[in-house]
Amino acid sequence: MTPLQTVLVLAVGFTAGAMNAVVGAGTLLTFPTLLAIGLPPVTANVTNTLGLVPGSLAGAYGYRRELVEQRALVRRLVLPAAAGGLVGAGLLLVLPARVFEAIVPVLLLLAAGLVALQPRLARRLATRKAARDVVTGGGAREHSLVMGIVFVGGIYGGYFGAGFSVLMLALFGVVLGSGLQAANGAKNLVAAATNLTAAVVFVAVASPNWLVSGLLAVSSASGALVGSRYGRNLPEGALRLAIIVVAVVAALHQWLA
Repeated sequence: MTPLQTVLVLAVGFTAGAMNAVVGAGTLLTFPTLLAIGLPPVTANVTNTLGLVPGSLAGAYGYRRELVEQRALVRRLVLPAAAGGLVGAGLLLVLPARVFEAIVPVLLLLAAGLVALQPRLARRLATRKAARDVVTGGGAREHSLVMGIVFVGGIYGGYFGAGFSVLMLALFGVVLGSGLQAANGAKNLVAAATNLTAAVVFVAVASPNWLVSGLLAVSSASGALVGSRYGRNLPEGALRLAIIVVAVVAALHQWLA
C-alpha cells in the first residue's frame, strides 16, 4: 500500500465507524474504497467485514447506558444475530452478490420509512402490546418475533451487509419503543455479533488483507467512539432526519451503481 492509500483507508474507516455507531451504512463507504485500492471483491468483502467488527463493538460500548434498561432482551438477540451471520456467510460462498444487491435500495427505503414513522408505530405497538399483556400475562410472542426478524436480518448482514445497521435501527426503534438513541445501542451490538460470526467464516475460506483490516479496525473503532459520544447527544428529531437522509442517499447510490 502507498502512504496515500493508507491515509485514505484510515479516513474512510473512521468516517464509517462514526456513521455505523449513529446511523449505519458505513459499509457503503468502506467496501468501494477497498475495491478502489485494488483488492479483489471477495478479499475486499472479507477484509471489510473483519475490519468493521471493532467499530460495532466500540459503538455498542459508547451506547452502553442506553442498553441498561433493555439488556435482557438485547442479550437474547445476540445468538440469533450470530446464527444469521453464519448462514449469510455460508450463502455468500454459493450465491452471487447480485441476489441481494438488487433489493438493497428497497430495504433502505423501507428502513427510512420505518424511521420516519417510528414514533407513531412505536406508540401503536406499545398500546397493542399492553392490551395483549393484560390477557396473556407477558410479551413472549413479541420477543420471539423480534428474534426471528433479527435472525433473518443477520442472514442478510452476513451475506451482503450494506444497510444492515440501518434496517436493524429502524426495527429496534419501532419494537423497543424507547427511542432511537436506545435502539442505536441494540443495533450496534447485533451488528457486532453478525459481523464477527461472518468474519470468522470468511477468514476460514478466504484470507483477508490483514494490513488493511487492521487499519480499518483501529480507525472504525476510533470513529465509533467519537460518533457515539456526540451522536448520543443529538436531539431525537435531528437523529431521525440524519438516518432518513443516509438511508435515501444510500438507496440512490445503490440504484445508480
